Amino acid sequence: MSKCEQCIVRKLNSLRELSKEELLRVSNCKTSKQVKKGELIFDEGDHLNGVFCLQEGICKVSKMSANGRNQIISLIQKGSLLGERSLLSEEASNLKAIALTDMQVCFIPKDEIMRDLRKNPNFSMSVLKTMADTLKQADNLVVDMAQKTTKERLAETLLYLNTYFYSAEKGYIEVHLSRKDYADIIGAATESTIRLLTDFKKKGIIKFIGKNISISNLRELEKIASGF
Repeated sequence: MSKCEQCIVRKLNSLRELSKEELLRVSNCKTSKQVKKGELIFDEGDHLNGVFCLQEGICKVSKMSANGRNQIISLIQKGSLLGERSLLSEEASNLKAIALTDMQVCFIPKDEIMRDLRKNPNFSMSVLKTMADTLKQADNLVVDMAQKTTKERLAETLLYLNTYFYSAEKGYIEVHLSRKDYADIIGAATESTIRLLTDFKKKGIIKFIGKNISISNLRELEKIASGF
């Protein structure tokens, strides 16, 4: 199990604001575990009692609506923290996190995080900024769901995936999502999403490499996402 003060991943999140002594204390109380692809990290309604630091892998964060429809809110990758909002609000989690790939996850208990939030203002401000960015993304999602067509939302999703998960070495978007995952991201029926992906393929905008997707015509995809 790697020590927090020696972990490169911490430099990608708010833990970078902790002192060496604070990191040593966190390192001594954290637990680390492997999460297999498809496994649950936490569920809606869970009381987390700590935060998760993602050392390796990618997970999807989603919420179930009142009518039973699943909505993927975001994809979280290596270097991110999960669970800060539930910790600060002292409420059960209103989101679910499931591993999209095999993952390595560290869990830091609530008492340790709360101690650092109270005593280290730089750490507190960094956590608040991250939460503000997350709320901004949620605002954008609400607007997109209300104003963009499913075709535009799919194009925008593919552009996002290409920006953050494209592998130049492999030549495709490295994170593998099922057709249902795409549907849950854009808020559409799976059948409609499959038809749109097939249409993009026929028009030479994307191509399939096994189960993965590669963007063939970035400019055209950008036009669709912008409503043209």
